[in-house]
Amino acid sequence: MEKKLMFPDYVFLESDDEEALEGEIMQYGGGAELLKESGALLHVQKREETFLQSLCGHDHHLRMSKGVITNGVTRITEGPLCGMEGRISRIDRHKRLARLEVPESSASGSIFAGLEIVEKS
Repeated sequence: MEKKLMFPDYVFLESDDEEALEGEIMQYGGGAELLKESGALLHVQKREETFLQSLCGHDHHLRMSKGVITNGVTRITEGPLCGMEGRISRIDRHKRLARLEVPESSASGSIFAGLEIVEKS
């Protein structure tokens, strides 16, 4: 089992008060406006946030999923990928990875998630 950062080049800041968070960044980060203008400071859309929370839960950890392939159709039997079969664009059975398409507005495009295919018929 291997653990990796899902978004190695990103830092996520979570707050119920967006204005207070921006004020903190201005005070301690020095130049939040410059970050915004350059595109270095991005706002996570609600769809993306919901998608990531459904995958990773409150502990922010994407667990391994298991599934089967029957007549060329993938069905996830357990794990966070249950019900997300339509988002899977590629499966690497050797590495036990699935490439998932993320919501359209996302900058990242796709992410990798652990998926073990336990049966193929």
